[in-house]
Parts: sequence; C-alpha cells; structure tokens
Amino acid sequence: MEKLKFYIDGAWVDPATPSTLGIVNPATEETFAQISLGSRLDVDRAAKAARRAFATYSVTDVKARLFWLQKIIEVFRARLPELARMMTLEMGAPITFATERQATVALFHFEEAARVLANYRFEERMGNGIVRREPIGVCGLITPWNWPLNQVASKVAPALATGCTIVLKPSEIAPLSAMMFAEIVDAAGVPAGVFNLVNGDGPTVGEAIAAHPEIDMVSFTGSTTAGVRVAKLAADTVKRVAQELGGKSANIILADADVKAAVTQGVHACYTNGGQNCQSPTRMLIPRAQRDAAFAAAREAVDTIRLGDPLDPASTMGPLVSQAQFEKVQDLIQSGVDEGATLVAGGTGRPSDVNRGYYVRPTVFGDVTPHMKIAREEIFGPVLSIMSYDTEDEAIEITNDTPFGLAGFVQSSDPDRARTVANRIRAGRVYLNGAPFDRSLPFGGYKQSGNGREFGVFGFEEYLEVKAILGY
Repeated sequence: MEKLKFYIDGAWVDPATPSTLGIVNPATEETFAQISLGSRLDVDRAAKAARRAFATYSVTDVKARLFWLQKIIEVFRARLPELARMMTLEMGAPITFATERQATVALFHFEEAARVLANYRFEERMGNGIVRREPIGVCGLITPWNWPLNQVASKVAPALATGCTIVLKPSEIAPLSAMMFAEIVDAAGVPAGVFNLVNGDGPTVGEAIAAHPEIDMVSFTGSTTAGVRVAKLAADTVKRVAQELGGKSANIILADADVKAAVTQGVHACYTNGGQNCQSPTRMLIPRAQRDAAFAAAREAVDTIRLGDPLDPASTMGPLVSQAQFEKVQDLIQSGVDEGATLVAGGTGRPSDVNRGYYVRPTVFGDVTPHMKIAREEIFGPVLSIMSYDTEDEAIEITNDTPFGLAGFVQSSDPDRARTVANRIRAGRVYLNGAPFDRSLPFGGYKQSGNGREFGVFGFEEYLEVKAILGY
C-alpha cells in the first residue's frame, strides 16, 4: 500500500522532497504500507494554503459550517468499518475495540461539534458593548498514534466548527487512518485549503508547524517532553498552545467499595487500548487490609483477557504499537521486579504461545511504593501497580504525588464520599465508580499533563479569540 501524497489546498500532491517511511503492522512485524515524510517546505505550502482559505472560511455562517460537518459525519459513518480496520492494521487495536471505540468515538467528536455549533452564541452584550468570539486562525494540529483518529477528530471537529483552517500532522507511526479521514473531508466538499495534511516526524514536520509564523495556534497531544519542545518553539510567535500530555492516573478504591468488583473494573480500565491510553488508571490504591483480596481479584481479571490476532473479533488485547514501545515496557516491567515489587500476574517477555508481534503479557505488580519507577513513569503498556494505604488522607497524598494530573478514579459505595475525595484530586477529570465516557465534558490536565481542554463546549472555545466592541 503506497500513500505517498499529502493533502494540501484541496488536492493530493507530491512532497517537495521524496523521502519514504515504512508502516509496520505490530501484530506481524511486517511492513505493509509506505508513506512520504514531509519537510519544512511542505509545511510552508500547507500553512500558506490554510492562510488563504481562512480569509473566506472564517466568515462563513453557521449554516454553511453545519452543512460541511454533517457531510463529514455522513461519509465518516459510511466508511467507519474501513477506518476501524485500518487502525487495527497500523497500531494493533483489536477490531472490535477499533470499531466500537476507536472509530466510533472519533465520529462522536464531529457530532458533538455540530451540536455545540448549532446552539453557540458567538456574540453577547456585556457592559457598554459587545463581546464577540471569532475563529483564532490557522491551527497546527499534531496528533499521536495511540488513538490515531480520535485525537484527530477531537481537534479537527471544533476547529472546523469555529471557522478555523487546519494543518494536520498525524503520527508517522499510525498515519493511514488520518489519510483516510482526509479523503472523507475531500468527499464532503470542504473548501480547498481549509484542511491540509502533511505526514512527517516530530523533529521535522512537527517542529516546523510549531514555529511557523502563519500558524496562530498549535494543539498537541503526546509526551510531556515533546510538549515542552512544542511550547518553546511556539513562544517565538506567541501562538496559543493547547496540550494534552502524559498521565499517571490513580484509582482510589475506598474501604467501603466492593473490592473484587472495583479491582476487576480497575484492571480492565488500566488495560484499555493495551494500556496505551494517556488517562489509564495505572496506579491502583487499596486499603492495606484488602491486599490479598485485591491481588486475587486482579489475577482473576487478567485471566479473562484474550490476547491474540487483533483482526480476530474474540481478541480483547492486541500488540503494542512498535518494537520501541515493546522494549520500553519490557524494561519497566524488569525495573518493577528489580526494585522489589511483588509480581502478581504477567511479567517480562512475550506470552508463551506467541512468537511474533509486539505482544506484552498483561502484568500486575503489588506492594508497589511511591518511589519505584513503575509508580512514577508513564509506562504506556498493560502494567498495573497496586499500592496500599492506611488512611484516606494518605491515599490522596499518594495520588497527588506525581508531576502529572490528567485523570483520577474513585470507587466507593457512597457517592458523596467518592465526590469528596474527587474534589481533592489534582487532575482535570475524575471518574466515580466506573462512570462512562462523556463526549460533552471537558478533557485535559493539571500540572505537566498539559493545558487547555478538549471535547464539548470547552474544546470548542479553545479555537476562538475574544473581542470586545465598545460603544455599540
């Protein structure tokens, strides 16, 4: 499969300088596609196209933007099975998960952006004048490989809805679903130059986007280290920077919770998307007296996981995305063993019945202490650390003892008690008792987990500037 062109100014065009990269299927370790790697010249061409398009697209009315959003939704829905299969091939998500979560949740973001747009008040009277909200301009969007279409949609949908134009760089590890999405935008008839896609790596294309003088805002999802670099590059042109970065979320199981049910739910939440999930509850905090019961429940939960070919609908966990990610997770599992944590389930190496693919054994450590590497670093694999506490205050102290603050989880039979604990967690989103995903509520982090918010009206407003008009 060769996907060597970029989508710029309403057409599929050749890169300025030929350079290719193979895309590897993580289940087979075989290269199954080729893309082009872009350069600063490609970013410049895309940014200038987006700037030209902004002059007219920014003043289109709500009715026109709703029309284009609805066309995207229609074509997206028709191609959803193809999109899901492509994500399975490029990053290893099991096909059932890729269909029901990866692709479907991405579609949700366009539906939500259309809902917000239809009812949004872009002007309101305040004091001796009018407060007006206008599109911020050309937006550079840099997205990761773990939710390759969801993160594209969570940025592109509000940007289009607000009247912005776009230069998108999807992850070069899993770019093919984003390229299919560009085909959807084209089929929907979105005006030329409004949406542009340039493939490439972070140090070249990502940095060119962050620094480009024609780009007014950069929205980045990825590691904290890369986010710091993006922010520094963006500072020279005083861009708005919205970032969703790393996480090390804690799941506090309070003493009044059903321990077996809470631990089972927590294990599966940690392993969502093979653990390659920024808000995964990778630190499980249990009352010290419940240690043995928690370990037993965790082992039972791990035994229900079906690791296998991600194209098999029966598989519930596939491989990690790459050799580099596999090796990083193996090293962190070994560090847990070396630092004296109790291995409750899993461990290093591939599962015994697997001889190819970047498969990791679903792993649970117990007796983890806050100083251990597995308790502090974002692992991005199916590795859970169970930590014990004696008091509720200690549990909250451990939870907040991290440079991250993306999400938190609380389990309790008393909703009011869970809510009180949630208020004390320094994180941008807290789930109580397994609450489901809600696309309308804001998503984003405290501390080194980023700034700005995505989803719903909060994500919509990230792409708007505020203007005061006095005397009218």
